[in-house]
Amino acid sequence: MEIKNGSSSTSGFILLGLSSNPQLQKPLFAIFFIMYLVTVVGNVLIILVIYSNSRLHTPMYFFLSNLSFMDICFTTVVVPKMLVNLLSETKSISYVGCLVQMYFFMAFANTDSYLLASMAIDRLVAICNPFHYDVVMNLRRCFLMLLGSCTISHAHSLLRVLLMARLSFCASRVIKHFFCDTQPVLKLSCSDTSSSQIVVMTETLAVIVTPFLCILFSYLKIIITVLRIPSAAGKWKAFSTCSSHITVVILFYGSVIYVYFRPLAMYSVVKDRVATVMYTVVTPMLNPFIYSLRNKDMKNSLRKLRDRIHS
Repeated sequence: MEIKNGSSSTSGFILLGLSSNPQLQKPLFAIFFIMYLVTVVGNVLIILVIYSNSRLHTPMYFFLSNLSFMDICFTTVVVPKMLVNLLSETKSISYVGCLVQMYFFMAFANTDSYLLASMAIDRLVAICNPFHYDVVMNLRRCFLMLLGSCTISHAHSLLRVLLMARLSFCASRVIKHFFCDTQPVLKLSCSDTSSSQIVVMTETLAVIVTPFLCILFSYLKIIITVLRIPSAAGKWKAFSTCSSHITVVILFYGSVIYVYFRPLAMYSVVKDRVATVMYTVVTPMLNPFIYSLRNKDMKNSLRKLRDRIHS
């Protein structure tokens, strides 16, 4: 990043945060600190439960455990720095720190997206082709899907960060956000960002829309298959195995589409910060509750783990 108009290369950026009101800093710190603790503890519990119960060593729970791990990484990229800035007067982040945060944020967010698509494929095979499930969703294929998710996501992040590193920035260093996200940083650039925006929008469409379309296609096939089941109980049982996943998909993609699939001119500081909090903090925190409270196997495994700890 090239800085113009005498701005020191060591001064970096200023993260405005969620609110500039000094009276709100400590209450916001308390709220987001508790939310971060709940996120980490909840997702670690999901991983431990799946690891400790051999009955849960299936493709669905393999992807769920990796989703929980990615959620921990995803929220850790953003929240700790936000918490530090809530108690700090400077609220600064270095240029290198901004690029690093941007890279890992996008990498983990996109991996989340591809893991949700992998889980949709798993449900598709389980409901539409149950007799060949063990063959189709074998361990090797699951690992390849996970590896592909990580590789595509990190390649996407690298391209985006390299594009951002080529931009020049003028006197204003205040990022109107609580972390280094693409849109608010692009707003500060005094370079011509039109070509970068075209590349970003095109490449983002390819990376984010692909898993989303995969999820839509999977559930379209699932709905068609379930509607052919003669009994109402059979239909409910089939749909119930997908309910947790559908809930997470709606929470995650609803806020992501709102934030990223609009031109830069339509960027709104307040509205986008609220939407970003939804998928960076709220969704990773709710995932363990969604998957444990609506899943009998997870609830039984949690009880067994609790009893094992207390015994």
